[in-house]
Amino acid sequence: MPATDHLVIFDTTLRDGEQSPGATMNKAEKLRIAKALERLRVDVIEAGFAIASQGDFEAVKAIAESIKDSTICSLARALDKDIDRAAEAIRPAQRGRIHTFIATSPIHMKHKLQMQPDEVVEQAVRSVKRARSHVDDVEFSCEDAGRSELDFLCRIIEAAIDAGASTINIPDTVGYAIPEQFGETIRQLLNRIPNADKAIFSVHCHNDLGLAVSNSLAAVSQGARQVECTINGLGERAGNAALEEIVMAVRTRQDLFHIDTRIDAQHIVPASRLVSTITGFPVQPNKAIVGANAFAHESGIHQDGVLKHRETYEIMRAQDVGWHTNSLVLGKHSGRNAFRTRLLELGIQFETETELNEAFTRFKALADLKHEIFDEDLQAIASDTRQKEEDGRYGLVCMQVCSETGVVPKANLTLTVDGKEHKVEAEGSGPVDATFKAIESLVDSGCNLQLYSVNNITSGTDAQGEVTVRLERGGRIVNGVGADTDIIIASAKAYIEALNLISKGGIRQHPQVADV
Repeated sequence: MPATDHLVIFDTTLRDGEQSPGATMNKAEKLRIAKALERLRVDVIEAGFAIASQGDFEAVKAIAESIKDSTICSLARALDKDIDRAAEAIRPAQRGRIHTFIATSPIHMKHKLQMQPDEVVEQAVRSVKRARSHVDDVEFSCEDAGRSELDFLCRIIEAAIDAGASTINIPDTVGYAIPEQFGETIRQLLNRIPNADKAIFSVHCHNDLGLAVSNSLAAVSQGARQVECTINGLGERAGNAALEEIVMAVRTRQDLFHIDTRIDAQHIVPASRLVSTITGFPVQPNKAIVGANAFAHESGIHQDGVLKHRETYEIMRAQDVGWHTNSLVLGKHSGRNAFRTRLLELGIQFETETELNEAFTRFKALADLKHEIFDEDLQAIASDTRQKEEDGRYGLVCMQVCSETGVVPKANLTLTVDGKEHKVEAEGSGPVDATFKAIESLVDSGCNLQLYSVNNITSGTDAQGEVTVRLERGGRIVNGVGADTDIIIASAKAYIEALNLISKGGIRQHPQVADV
């Protein structure tokens, strides 16, 4: 294999992660996450699927223009139009990569591609050569490699390397693999393919059986030197291998892996919180590394042991992955310059002075309501400000909700629709139900509410509440997120944001269902 002194981390939060139902991100949000990944020292950022939509293309291009310390990659099917579009999107990058793929399993070739194996090999070679005509760094993926025949994998990979692919990805696309079997597949590919030493072998594992991280680590132990993963394990269906778990497993068990990543682990928790805030996908408390309970001890025996010697029950230091580093930095007496400086440290930069002023006003208002302002609060303020500044059909002007024992809850709202104010009211089984019914009495969206979730952004009864609302209409699923110290107001904001996303229409082209 080509010389590599470290395990390459390929982050696909902005591409595969965005394929989670409802996890669609706008360009500004993708840029914020990309900058967080750059601070993490991620080697390769898969910024999107450039041909999927104009929005995807513009986001990939913007990230390519802004990120300097990571390779910027765009996904492309094994089609000329996809590859050319990807090349155009990543052209501004200091280091760019095209990641092209085609299905290699019998079930995919027969039913999805409707192609013979010889045709698949021919198209793979043609796509790699076309990608190489644009960039030197080309990755080739065998989609559904986990269910592909080993002999055919050897054949198509050898041809792809000869055509110019410098990274070969072996995806367990449907999460079918078992660690021992998947590791053995990687070992055999490295041993049987004559030109395997001319490419870095990568893995991309899905979590349908809860084995994405285990399969990835099994592959690393057998010679894979790139792992494709996402922050918080975000991804379609059950998700992908979690970046934080891969990085810390390899780093903690150096006795087994004998290789490390370049990741700056102190930025893991901030990156996790940012992705959670933007996507509206909360992190479960018992999630490894980044969950709220990951370093918490309740058992008296455990507490006693940790107090006497931390390593009795902790195999990692919480500070090493970013816990306890985001203490109070700002308060009600902080000025605009301190506010701007802290935002920049968090990778938050507004495009206009108007947006900054609006965010600062929101910060001051929040500081009057709660004593301590944390980084998570600032991230929520930034998201809320950008949501308000973006054009949307619907907006919240003001609201009043009555909730009293023995009285049916009622909500009175003033909303804007295309810039015109409307007053609405409705009753409901609770204040949130009344609020949503009042909104629907005006907009009549025809949406189905699939999820309503409330999480506290920080600790304490004065914490901001973060509400996620997932709506579905006509097969399109979106997440709306709202934050406020008043949960009912946060709920209204989240519902309205989801409605604005639905109203924009359009469905992203999905690489695994699009015709090839």
